[in-house]
Amino acid sequence: MKPYNWAVVGAGPAGIAALGQLLDAGVDAGDIAWIDPHFTVGDFGGLWRNVPSNTRVDLFIRFLETCKAFDYQQCTEKFALHDLDPHKTCKLGLMADPLQWVTNQLRKKVFSIEDYADNIVMRDRRWTVQLRKNTSFSAKNVVLAVGAEPRQLNFSIPQMIPMQDAMDNQRIQQHCDKNSTIAVFGSSHSAILVLRNLLENGVKRVINFYRSPLRYAVYLGDSILFDDTGLKGSTAEWARECIDGQWPAGLERIYSNEENIEHYLPQCDKAVYAVGFNRRSLPVVENLGHLAYIEECGIIAPGLFGAGIAFPERKMNAFGMHEYRVGLWKFMEYLRRVLPIWLKYSP
Repeated sequence: MKPYNWAVVGAGPAGIAALGQLLDAGVDAGDIAWIDPHFTVGDFGGLWRNVPSNTRVDLFIRFLETCKAFDYQQCTEKFALHDLDPHKTCKLGLMADPLQWVTNQLRKKVFSIEDYADNIVMRDRRWTVQLRKNTSFSAKNVVLAVGAEPRQLNFSIPQMIPMQDAMDNQRIQQHCDKNSTIAVFGSSHSAILVLRNLLENGVKRVINFYRSPLRYAVYLGDSILFDDTGLKGSTAEWARECIDGQWPAGLERIYSNEENIEHYLPQCDKAVYAVGFNRRSLPVVENLGHLAYIEECGIIAPGLFGAGIAFPERKMNAFGMHEYRVGLWKFMEYLRRVLPIWLKYSP
């Protein structure tokens, strides 16, 4: 396989954005390799389609239209996303469909490989990328947009409900025994969405173990208070009405300390860990140990960069607080800003 100048690992939203920005920056399409096992918009398109977003429709559309390489202005398909109120949120699947269209267009331009990248190592000032199907190739620069997986806790419980099911109001029904008591750990946007799904599906008792009060995103003109940590959209509306307002029957919220967990968790039949995400472990990068990155610009090593939820930007907001910026338009803004640095930071 020929050597490449750039390789992008991952075809979720961050990988799509990275590829678009590279092409817009003038990198020759023939010098780019794109690796993903499915090319179906990553977990965004495969696991979370029925999940309400916390990103407004207008920012989704801006993501689609900002890269010339996406050719989205030439798209003739009529996606339902464009019929929605631009200031509201929507189900993620409504964005996954146009992202799939963009993916298909980009694959016509660059060399794409349907495979897993298992291992990368620096050799002769180039990265050798080892694929699972016993193929390897070299690239001068590699962008890791590998996504993340729900974080797990180590409590002894009879059964854990996967987050991809718990956040989906339809799939969670297969776990909803109306006589069950289900524990939910967390107080983030994801955790509150899980509480809503469980209660709307008639679970008799839900115990929410939390450590911090609810936070709501507040739009203040050109800035947003708690933009990356606050509740948004329909999930925020539900929390205001049903937690800070009319308390729903069957819900208990318990401060998550050792004593309370020891007392209440044995009363639960199942549990959901809605406590954030950890970076996906593959590919393994040899000789780097823990895969640290510079949180302000995504540099891992010369010619090795990270983007997306696996390597989010840490940025101080207008109120002097540091937050990790996660969201499709935030990924695009970030990549547009740091790519000129990446282009000059080769081995």
